[in-house]
Amino acid sequence: MNEDTPMFVISRAAELAGMHPQTLRQYDRLGLVSPRRTAGRGRRYSLRDVATLREVQRLSQDEGINLAGIKRILELEAQVLRLERQVDYLRSFVEPGRRVFTADPRGDVVATRRPPRSPRVAQPPRAITASTSAVVLWRPTR
Repeated sequence: MNEDTPMFVISRAAELAGMHPQTLRQYDRLGLVSPRRTAGRGRRYSLRDVATLREVQRLSQDEGINLAGIKRILELEAQVLRLERQVDYLRSFVEPGRRVFTADPRGDVVATRRPPRSPRVAQPPRAITASTSAVVLWRPTR
C-alpha cells in the first residue's frame, strides 16, 4: 500500500482532514482534489488526497488565499515536481561537464550520447533540414 492507494470513503477522509464532507465534494467539483471513483461512482480518497486537503485548508485559513489561488499553487507545485523528475532523469545520463540533449518527435527532451569528435576544428552546427524532426541544442565550448 502506498500513499496513492484509494482507501477512504468521503466521511472518513473528511474526518482525517478536519472538514465537512460537503467541503470535499465542493473541492472535487472545483478540481482542487480529485479522488478516484468506485464502479458505483463513490469517491475514494488516498493518503495523498488527505494531505492535499489539509494543505488546501492551511492555505485558505492560515494564509488567506482564495480557492482559485490555491488551485493555481497546487498546479504549479505539481509542475515543479514533474520538472524536477525530468531534470533528475536527464542528469542520470550526463557526465559532468558534457551535455547533449535532443527533443524527440513528441517534444520531450531526451539525453543523447555526444558523437565522437573529429580531429578537425569544430564547425558550427549546420541548419536542420525539413526532413528531420529532431532539434539539437548546441553550445560552443569555451
